Amino acid sequence: MKHIPRALSQVLRLVILATILGAPSAYADDYADVNQLARSGKQTEALAKADAYLATNPRDPQMRFIKGVILTDAGKTDDAIATFTKLTQDYPELPEPYNNLAVLYAAQSQFDKARAALEMAVRTNPSYAIAYENLGDVYARLAAQSYARAVQLDASTSASVTPKLTLIRSMFAGSAKGQKAAAASPAAAASAPATAKTSTTQKP
Repeated sequence: MKHIPRALSQVLRLVILATILGAPSAYADDYADVNQLARSGKQTEALAKADAYLATNPRDPQMRFIKGVILTDAGKTDDAIATFTKLTQDYPELPEPYNNLAVLYAAQSQFDKARAALEMAVRTNPSYAIAYENLGDVYARLAAQSYARAVQLDASTSASVTPKLTLIRSMFAGSAKGQKAAAASPAAAASAPATAKTSTTQKP
């Protein structure tokens, strides 16, 4: 897994939408400018430029997506969630906003919401490997919660449940340790969880 900054404490992959194929070069320049500002750590300037662009192109999914990832990087989780949620409503055919929404929900331990978002992502694109991997991680987190609850309700289940909990916890601990050993590489226009992976996808 690739390491990138800003921990959200989840082994999930945040996706970065690449430049839309066939986008006019003027738009591509705007995307590149915002990405460059974000890569330089200038989130405030990047958001201002994104907002200026969106003032005249309010439905542009690419810039809205970039803005959502920058908000994530800036730690403005509620705003990022609102941005990705609106994208899923306006462009339900795009799987990437569902994926990134799930990463944010998972960071808040809202695993049921994360699962629902990822299920929408794979329903939208059945070949979306990143979403499937994230969904597996969310299922593991939900399993851990269920096992812990079982022990709370009935201590006699501890003997059978504890090894399962230990296995799940060691799996995520191992992933996090591997990430810390990797070199940090800021993502274009955004950052994901410290233990997350990024990938770029292109939309026609």
